[in-house]
This record gives sequence, structure tokens and C-alpha cells, in this order.
Amino acid sequence: MTPFLLISFVWFLALALDRVFGEPQRWHPLVGFGRVASGIDARFNRQGSAFVLRIAGLACWLVIVLPPVIAVYLVDYAIKQYSLVLSVLWHIVVLYWAVGWQSLCEHIRPVAEALKMGDLEKARLRISYLVSRDTRDLDAEQVLTAGLETTLENSSDAVFASLFWYALAGPSGVVLQRLANTLDAMWGYRNSRYRYFGWWAARCDDVCNFVPAQLTALGFSLLAFSGEAWRCWFKQGWSWKSINAGSVMASGAGALRIRLGGSARYHGELLERPALGAGRAPVVGDLTRSINLVNYQLAVWLGIALLLGFFA
Repeated sequence: MTPFLLISFVWFLALALDRVFGEPQRWHPLVGFGRVASGIDARFNRQGSAFVLRIAGLACWLVIVLPPVIAVYLVDYAIKQYSLVLSVLWHIVVLYWAVGWQSLCEHIRPVAEALKMGDLEKARLRISYLVSRDTRDLDAEQVLTAGLETTLENSSDAVFASLFWYALAGPSGVVLQRLANTLDAMWGYRNSRYRYFGWWAARCDDVCNFVPAQLTALGFSLLAFSGEAWRCWFKQGWSWKSINAGSVMASGAGALRIRLGGSARYHGELLERPALGAGRAPVVGDLTRSINLVNYQLAVWLGIALLLGFFA
């Protein structure tokens, strides 16, 4: 079996497990990791100079990220010496744990249903499970915008980046990317609490997800069959506060021919964000269209891996 054929096989089965079973409801490694990260944050993210807080953030990141990555690498090495079949199964399980696409879809669909029914309070509650912005005072259009943005952004963070890092570095690469992304989601804010303590978490996630984000944006732009998504990708996405999130959201919105962005409140602070995409204002049906757009790109990635496996 060629490397690309093995990659496509592991990709397909991990995604199939995610589609059938969704995220593990008990004993999910990322849940436990998040609890440890919260405890470390409470213990070590205290008052101090910018330098001290930066060093503390770096040290804490290394202490909780490197041991799992090294452990997964050693387990992978040991299993390979014993059985190739068990090694492939191990790869599938690790990638399945990392991919969170079906879980995201299951959380997004109730938001769409609540908006269709005109139940704004329920829609606000549902979207609060998915985004870091303040949701208490969102109107229906802002809830919808938040849902579309998180669908597009997380397709890169929780799906395509995991596939990319598995292909590049195997199970340990997947674990490194997902833990770095999780810590960025917890510590990577530019507010008074995390500006210095979370700087390393934010920068590491930027580096880990840069290439996957640009490949995701490329896929959205190609699937748009127009130049609009390309223009949005480079003109809007690369000038967004996060080039990774901006590229994915701008190209995705351009491919869907809708407008995203606008004002949003984070941790009590109102931010005026530039526009993303081009075209009309979003409607509830665009949530399903955004999910379909990601599914089409998944099919393309799998197809390319298979072709490379058979012919490379």
C-alpha cells in the first residue's frame, strides 16, 4: 500500500467513524485536556510583568502539550514494531478523536431550526455553545452570521487541519495540531487576561494552521467556480485580524455569495469587524449550504488522496 493510499484509507475510515458516531460522549481526550488547561490557567496566569506572563504562558504550553505528543509518538512507534494492522487502527482512532465535523454539524442544525421557528432565545443559547463572542443580545441576523462564521472557520481547524497534519506527521502531528488549536481557543485572546499569557498559544496555532487554512480557502475558491471567492480570500481574508480564520471565512462567504463580518461583542468589548464575502445578506438556508460546501471539499480531498495513491 502506497503512502497516499494509506493516508486516504485512514482519512476515509476516520471520517466515516465521525459521521456515524460523532464526537465521543465520554472520555474524550480533548475534554480532559481542556480541564487540565483551565486548572493551569487559574494557577499560573496571575499578575506580573509582560515578560513574566509570556514566559509562564510558554512554559505552561510546553508542559501540557509536549507530554501527550511524545506519548502518542512512542505508542505509534511501539505498535508499528508489533503489527502493521494495529498501527493502522491506531492511526484511525487518533484521527477520529481529532476530527470534530459531525459534532459541529449537530450543534449548528439546532441553531438553524430555532431561527426557522423564530425562537431567538433558543437560537442564542445554541450558538453560545459554539462561539466565544457574547450572545445574550444578538439579533437573528447576528446569530446566523455567528453560525456561518464558526462553521467555515472550524471546518479548517477541526477537519482539514487534522487531515493535513496526519498526512504530514502521522498521529503525533494530529495531536500537536489539535492541542495547539484547543489552547488557542482557550488562551489566545488579546484581552487584559490573555494578552501576554496566551501569546505563545496564539502564535503556535497561527503557525500550525496557516497552510491548512490556505488550502481550505483554496478549495472553497475552486468550488465557487468564480473569481469572487478568490478576491475575498486575498483582499479580505489576508487583512483580517487572524489571517487563518479570515482566509477561510472570506473565501467561504465569497463561494456562498453572502456577506459576513460586522460588529460583534467579545468579553464585553464591542468590536467593529470588516466585511467578509460579497453578495446578499445571509439567510437560514445558508447554514446548510455552508455544511454542503465543506462536504464537497472533503470529497475532493479524499479523491485527490486516492488518485495520488493509485498513480503516484
